[in-house]
Amino acid sequence: MAYEVTATRRRPKNFEDLIGQEFVAATLKNSIKTGKIAHAYLFTGPRGCGKTSTARILAKALNCENGPTDTPCCTCSTCQEITKGSSLDVIEIDGASNTGINDARQVIEEVKFPPNSSRYKIYIIDEVHMISNQAFNALLKTIEEPPPYAIFIFATTELQKVPATIKSRCQQFNFRLVPIEKVKEQLAEACKDIGITAEDEALYWIARESTGSMRDAYTLFDQVAAFSDGHITYEKIRDKLGLVGTERLNDLFDDCVDSNAAGVTEKLDQFLQSGISIEQLITNSADYLRSLLLIKSGITKESLLGQAADRYSKKVLGAWNSVQLERGLSLFLNLYRDIRYSLSPRYEIELIFSKLCWLKEYVSPAEIKKAIDSAQSLLMQGAASVPQSPVSGGTSMPGFSGTAQTVSSQSQTASQVNAQPASPSFSQSQANAAPASGIPMFSALQNSGQEFTPPPQQEENPDPFYNGGALPPDNTEAADDYSQPVPPDEIPPSFAYEDTVQPMQSSPSQGSQNLAGISLENIKAKLVATTSIDDAFISASLMHTEDWSLNGNVIEAKIESEFELNQLMARAAIISQMISNIVGEKVSFNLTLKQVVKIERKVEIPEIVNIIARTFKGTIVGGQ
Repeated sequence: MAYEVTATRRRPKNFEDLIGQEFVAATLKNSIKTGKIAHAYLFTGPRGCGKTSTARILAKALNCENGPTDTPCCTCSTCQEITKGSSLDVIEIDGASNTGINDARQVIEEVKFPPNSSRYKIYIIDEVHMISNQAFNALLKTIEEPPPYAIFIFATTELQKVPATIKSRCQQFNFRLVPIEKVKEQLAEACKDIGITAEDEALYWIARESTGSMRDAYTLFDQVAAFSDGHITYEKIRDKLGLVGTERLNDLFDDCVDSNAAGVTEKLDQFLQSGISIEQLITNSADYLRSLLLIKSGITKESLLGQAADRYSKKVLGAWNSVQLERGLSLFLNLYRDIRYSLSPRYEIELIFSKLCWLKEYVSPAEIKKAIDSAQSLLMQGAASVPQSPVSGGTSMPGFSGTAQTVSSQSQTASQVNAQPASPSFSQSQANAAPASGIPMFSALQNSGQEFTPPPQQEENPDPFYNGGALPPDNTEAADDYSQPVPPDEIPPSFAYEDTVQPMQSSPSQGSQNLAGISLENIKAKLVATTSIDDAFISASLMHTEDWSLNGNVIEAKIESEFELNQLMARAAIISQMISNIVGEKVSFNLTLKQVVKIERKVEIPEIVNIIARTFKGTIVGGQ
């Protein structure tokens, strides 16, 4: 006998021989037993899973001399003719080569004639999705109401290309991919049929490469058996077909874990020089990382991993976590998609493995967020429980202790601190004792060894302008009129600061003591309120002025910003006129730049901050 390929030799002959299609076989057998035979069937599914074979088995079951029966004898003349493809009443048509409307007309004319010697006239149209729309439309009427002896069986791998008008006229059966375990069993039986031996791992690799297609598995099996000399081993498959292998992948990824970029590059060159294709290397590397990820998730099933879990590198499993393995797998998946447009596929894969050399440094956004949340809780605990050490200058950083570092910050003079208005939540003595560099009050309390307790929340003042602010008073009409001075008894209650604000210092030896009974603080507040109506920027700049003092009929003040100084001095004449209208006498306004005093102070870094720095692999460069 002539040589026959395994896929043809082991083609299923009965419904029981169908591998992995138990649902389809059971449904067709029951319909034959009960006589509920449809006039049109549509078999869909991936390649090599038994669609055409099932159509032939169904044709034999319907036309068998002992039938219709769900177990055709396969020995009668009709069954043998159908098996050989020579039956006149079972017409197999290739949809890819008979796509036109003329082919459809031929089928329509032939179906009018009854079968020659069989019970049914059966049309098996393979790759039916290749037929043109005009041919489909021509067949609609025939498929919907064929003669009682005519049966149509369509097979396709692309169901989405079949018109809905055809689908609605057929019973549809979806074929599935064959599980790897069942493919492996069939390959073992094929080895027995031809009298060769095979390693279990080798058969498993063939079944895995077939991706669920029995025909692909048999085709690859024939190729492997041809060069195996009667004994199929995984090493022979790896060397002959250009596979990388788990052992070599273990060595390659061990170097990636050790950040040995030179060793990785040398191994890649050896693989490519030995004939391994870049696409195959990408595929094997992706499978390797997927298996490691499954092992990390606690999955050790050999059918999912491809081989035993103990064959994978323990070093790689211990060095990379699940997030890093996912990152590495995504790199190879993206590379496989992009490599067709690459300038040099070799450069691409060398770059990917170079990235893997520092994969252990990769931190996901979720891990960063978790670390920040954890650090925040540590800082909050440290601020309340870590003892503080006083530092130079009488101030300290909250929650800081340990190695001292010298930092510089801007500070106010002692007179400025005394001149600041006290907050409603603190007493005047607390306000005077507050650090001048803007450090929170609880830091100063911690320096004295006292436990910080937030001040009690007081009732909200019903007057929104009780502390002046930048907003105008209720009597805006009077504020807009700069030509008339405001009598002292008509000053709005919003500017009565005597109970809450200390008046700014003035020179007692020159000029009026308080200029018509109004303190310098109230003059500033009034000026800020009136200017906020027309020029909010000037109003805000006036709020930043400090150290107001009276020298004769000249009000002098200081400001830290040179830019704001220039803006205010450009409007000095207008501001002088506004102050004159407020106090009822001629007053000039003069502004100078305040010199900022910088002091050196030492800050002790607490152990908590050192822990955080080590966690994020950072360096402490200073603090304030």
